[in-house]
Amino acid sequence: MNFKPKLEKKDQNKNGNSSVKSYEPITNYMAKDLITFKKDDEINQVIDILLEKRISGAPVLNDHDEIIGVIDDKDCLHVLVDSVYHNLPIRKRIVDTYMTDVYKTINIDSDIVDVANEFLKSAFKRFLVIDSNGKLKGQVSRRDILKAIQSVNRTNWHSQR
Repeated sequence: MNFKPKLEKKDQNKNGNSSVKSYEPITNYMAKDLITFKKDDEINQVIDILLEKRISGAPVLNDHDEIIGVIDDKDCLHVLVDSVYHNLPIRKRIVDTYMTDVYKTINIDSDIVDVANEFLKSAFKRFLVIDSNGKLKGQVSRRDILKAIQSVNRTNWHSQR
C-alpha cells in the first residue's frame, strides 16, 4: 500500500486547468533576517554574537554581499587551540583566519521535500538559500525542516489507489 501526503497544492495554468503539484516552499520555513560577518571582523566579536544570539554559525560576505564562506562554532574552537598550542593572542585574530569556504547553497525556489532530500545526502546542518543571481536570501537548517514535518503531520494523509 502506497501513501501520499496531502501536501500538494494544485496550480492553475492560463486555461484554468490544474497542472503541476508542488510542496510547501522553503521560504515558509527558512530564516530570512540573517546575521552575517565580514572576513575582517574580529573573532572575539563573532564568538560573542554567536553566543548572544544563540546561533551556531553564519555566512561570511564580501563587500559586494557575495557569499565567501561561513563561520561556525566548530571553526571558532580553533581559536582556543591556536591560543594554547601556538601561544597566539586571541583578540588579534579575524574571521578570515578561521572561516571555511565549504558550504552548500540551495535555490530559493526549492520546496521542503527537495531540501529534506538534500539534507539526507549531505553532512551539512544548514544550507544557504540563494536566488537565481546567487544572492543570499536566507538560510535553512535541519531544525527548520523538522518544523515543516510538524506542519506535515497536521495534514491528512490519503492512501493512493
